[in-house]
Amino acid sequence: MKIAIVGASGAVGQEFLTILNERVDFPVDELLLFGSARSAGTKYMFRGKEVEVKLLQHNDDFKGVDIALTSAGGSTSVEFAETITKHGTLMIDNSSAFRMDEDVPLVVPEVNPEDALNAPRNIIANPNCTTIQMVVALNAIEKLSHIKKVHVATYQSASGGGAQAMAELKHQYEEIVAGEEPTVNKFAYQLAYNVIPHIDVFTDNDYTKEEMKMFNETRKIMHSDIKVSATCVRVPVMRAHSESIWVETERKVTSAEAREAFAAAEGVVLMDEPAEKVYPMPLFIAGKEPVYVGRVREDLTEENGLSFWCVADQIKKGAALNAVQIAEWIIKNRK
Repeated sequence: MKIAIVGASGAVGQEFLTILNERVDFPVDELLLFGSARSAGTKYMFRGKEVEVKLLQHNDDFKGVDIALTSAGGSTSVEFAETITKHGTLMIDNSSAFRMDEDVPLVVPEVNPEDALNAPRNIIANPNCTTIQMVVALNAIEKLSHIKKVHVATYQSASGGGAQAMAELKHQYEEIVAGEEPTVNKFAYQLAYNVIPHIDVFTDNDYTKEEMKMFNETRKIMHSDIKVSATCVRVPVMRAHSESIWVETERKVTSAEAREAFAAAEGVVLMDEPAEKVYPMPLFIAGKEPVYVGRVREDLTEENGLSFWCVADQIKKGAALNAVQIAEWIIKNRK
């Protein structure tokens, strides 16, 4: 297999490298790295060999590449999609550029892996980070009873804004401790010692694009009429997103049933012993691969309602790992 990573120097690109290094069973005979003029020439180690980042250009560099893992931003994905795919390369794209296109599958391997086999444009979209971890958890409940409604509040870490956003949060704390005015570039406001109920731009209905992604992407991935109302909040956590989720199902699902379903679900780890103060937290989940679920309880306002808490690493399962898992599933199942 000849694999390419586009956006190799970014936070997700670096995570692609880490994951592929760790997954020794993933077949990589040759790895190509691509980036902007700023990162071209940078060298990274991969499986004991030094690989240099090439400048992403409109040429035939992708000829012979089997799979390209792309995370260089939506505008770059749109501009270079034809260049990447024209020789038959499968592009697994981490941006929002193609997610809602009817002829581009939107895939979470634990939920709808078969959709990946129908990619007429040789493009598969990786969903939004908040959507990925939520649908992995929701899928366990959907198997018990159809989910009609979801209310979710997200607690999204700085990592969702990329490497520069993570650095800004750290720098803000340093500046505040030094008595200086904190630098604000990547966020709408100072994030240190604060929470910001605003991620992405606002739309005409006063929900942000991030919140509408959770509505639209969930329906596409789950092939469902499920309705999702989200409030997305940036919190001063370095890495790993948390979500407080309430669902309404067609029939009553008890908390015991839900815990059993979460414990058995692919890609989910149940961490739910409230009496022992055992529940998922981003401090301890950062860097781990599964989606962690805890605080499972029956809702007090709705007979068929359930509430639970969900934490996952945004850069791993919320981005790079999900894309690699798509590639793994395709390699195993494509004829």
